[in-house]
This record gives sequence, structure tokens and C-alpha cells, in this order.
Amino acid sequence: MSAAPAPVSVHERAPAPAPAAVPAPLPGLVESVRLLAASATTSTALVADALARIEATRTGLNAFRHLRAEAALAEAAEADRRLAAGERLPLLGVPVAVKDDTDVAGLPTHFGCDGERPPATADSEAVRRLRAAGAVIVGKTNSCELGQWPFTEGPAFGATRNPWNTDHTPGGSSGGSAAAVAAGLVPAALGSDGAGSVRIPAAWTHLVGIKPQRGRVSVHPHHDAFQGLTVNGPLARTVADAALLLDAAAGAHPGDLHRPPAVRACDAARRDPGRLRIALAWRPPLTLTCAGPDPEVRRAVAALAETLARLGHHVEEARPRYGLIGLSFVPRAATGIAEFAARHPEPALLDPRTRSALRTGTRLGGRVVRAARAREVRQHRRIGAFFDTYDVLLTPTTAAPPPRIGAFDRIGAWRTDVTMAAACPYAWPWNVLGWPAISVPAGFTRSGLPVGAQLLGPSRGEERLIALAAQLEDDLRWYEHRPPGA
Repeated sequence: MSAAPAPVSVHERAPAPAPAAVPAPLPGLVESVRLLAASATTSTALVADALARIEATRTGLNAFRHLRAEAALAEAAEADRRLAAGERLPLLGVPVAVKDDTDVAGLPTHFGCDGERPPATADSEAVRRLRAAGAVIVGKTNSCELGQWPFTEGPAFGATRNPWNTDHTPGGSSGGSAAAVAAGLVPAALGSDGAGSVRIPAAWTHLVGIKPQRGRVSVHPHHDAFQGLTVNGPLARTVADAALLLDAAAGAHPGDLHRPPAVRACDAARRDPGRLRIALAWRPPLTLTCAGPDPEVRRAVAALAETLARLGHHVEEARPRYGLIGLSFVPRAATGIAEFAARHPEPALLDPRTRSALRTGTRLGGRVVRAARAREVRQHRRIGAFFDTYDVLLTPTTAAPPPRIGAFDRIGAWRTDVTMAAACPYAWPWNVLGWPAISVPAGFTRSGLPVGAQLLGPSRGEERLIALAAQLEDDLRWYEHRPPGA
């Protein structure tokens, strides 16, 4: 085995056992750590199992853009040597995946785009921290083009499918990470969230997805991704798993603009949240669609609100004063897309909707986007006042269950935006604010599709949200429900 194994594209053949030898779904992150510490398994076995399951689901789920098969197995063997010598780190020897907007040395960062890109020469800060915690990065998961949409489909890689029903999307843009975790291909994965891109796929694949405070997990080599909208965050089957991945990835790069004080997510996941004042909001911020929740989504979220009341919390309906927060979001999102799209070496390969966003974002840059960002202080004051009365805001994560694969095919930029806003009107305001949010499983539609509920907090409020999510999980035990084959 060479000292610097070459990365393997999912479009090439990678070493994997025959289909008959496909292993069982991988255990969660916390359980994997426990098994490794107890010498009940090895990192080599876990990584080989992950690669085998990824290989077996390429045509069915299509979760990964690139694998590091040979490199990951070499790193797993080294982790086994370190474990045998008594070394312990938070994630030593555990396989995890990262989204394909995240630099991993030796792999290209396509971010859902077609065309050739050179391999990254260095790890992103989040990947560097995961490696420092001992994690083995097995590969990079699919994302829609530049993370723009709540589906993970495109000509560059095909369609990533939902393990609960492969006729439906797992969501986006972190759909590959969500599909990989829900199907048991990896114990947990890192995604990114610029308008709900962790929380939406978490809701649609029955996972826990944490959007942390802006700056909690570094976005380096970008210092302010998508005009401050985008953060990195974990997707996992349990709150404890998501908290462990968050603690491992958290921390700033010296060049980061945003540097919130540290939190202890794992400790919060073991803490009683106390009796909280929880506001349930059905009405989303103003959008062009005036969309409300689908009846099945409303039923599931109402049932979760009843659970919170039964657990002793004070729950009542309320209406946050969002104001015209969309006037801040649109210029920042469009400018962010334009900044990424302008760096693509072959613009003709971009989706026509991306080229439209590039034109829009170019027009909205400069003074317009600076004015949009300047409104954030007033938005913090207005929406922050809501948390003088309440501790947590509860909303649906999405207004609709997961759409079918191809639902957004062959429609233009305007119709895509309107359809997307109708399906997903609840998540994006917290990206404008930069505040923490968690999507938790809320149940299923009558046809078996997952839907989620969103716990929203004020600035730097991750620990309270994590403690509340863990309390819900203890009661509802959502991790006991898995998709077919997982």
C-alpha cells in the first residue's frame, strides 16, 4: 500500500466486497466510539463496512461524489495501531463523511457542479479538526449545484435518493450526507446550512440536524461563506451523535470573522433542560407563496408540541415578528451564489438557474448587499425581543413532505424559487440571524415519508436546544425507526 493513496471517484471502481457480503448498517457515532474503546470492533472493520455499504448503494441511493477507499483503509489501520497502544481521542478510528462543499486534501471540491476541478491542496479547518479528533474521512457526499436547492440532483452526478422511499428526494443541499447517515452508510456526517441545508434533509430523512451559531464550526478556507448565511453542522441519528460530531468539528481558524465562545454540546445532551417557555409558530415569514404547512406536517408537529407539554414545558401558539427579513436574505443569498459561480472554470456547464442567479447576484452586490447585512443588527433586536418572553421557538422544519425525484426538473429559475419557498419557508431566517437551530424527527406521513420539527433559539443558544432535543428523544425514541435495509 502506498504512503499517499490516490483518491477514488465514485464514477470509478473502488475495492469492495461482493454484494452478498454487504454488512449490516453501521452503528451510531457514540456506539462506534464505545465499541472501539472496548476492542469489540476495529476501525478497519468499520471503515471496510462503510465502504461496502456505500458501494452497494451507489445505484440505489447515490449518496457519495468521491470516496477515499484506499486512503481511508490505510488511516483505519493506523487508528487500530493507536487504539491498541491505548490512545484515546473523541473519534479515533470512526468513519465519517463530509459534504462536497468542504475541502479534503487530495479530492476536488465540486460543490455539486459539473466539470473538472483540481484536488484541494489542504483540508478545510472543519476537516482538520475532525482528523485531529481521530475521525477517518471515507468520502465526500453529494450536494446540489452550489447548495442552492432543497433537492440533491444534477447532471454532474445524477439524483441522490431518500432511503425511506427512493422515489423521493432526501432534501438538500446536504442530501448526500443525510442519505448516507439515514441508510447506515456512516455513523454521522457533516453538512452545511445556508438556508436550511442541514435541517431540511434532516427532516426528510428522520435525522437530527444541527445548524450551529455562525462561526461555531469554521467555514475556512472561506471567511464568510455566502455573505454570512452558511454554517457547517452535523447530521446524525441521535442527539448525542450530533453533539459529539459538533464538539469535534467546532472551533475557529485564525482568519475567521466570527468566533463565538465555546459550548459543550455533549454535556448539554446529558442535561435536563428545565421547564421551558415554548412558542409554537405556524405562520412562516413573508414569502411570495403565503404557504402554510401541509396537513400531515401540521399533524406531526402538533403531536410533538403536545409531547413537549406533557414533559412539563409551557407551550402556546405565538407569532414572531419577522418583519421583512426576506429583503435581507435575497441579496445575501444571490450574491453568495454569484461569488461561487463566478469562480467556476467552465460557466457554460452550470445549470441555467445558476447562471440566472449569477446575473441577479452580480446586480445585487456592492451597496445592496452591504445594506442588507447592515439590517442584521435591527433584526437581532426585533426578533431577539421574542426571547424575552419565550425560551424556544418551535416550527415545522418544512411546510411539505419530501418531493418526488425530478419534481424540479425542466422548470426555470423563478418557478424553482417559488416552489422551493412554498415547500421550505421556515428555515432560512435563522441563517440571516446567524443563530442556532435544530431539526428533530416529528414523525411520518401516512405514506411513510419523514417530516421534522425545528427548535429555534437566540444567539449562542445551542446548549439549551440540544438539551431539549435530547429530552424529546428520550421520550419519543425516534432512533428506533429506520428505513428499509438500514
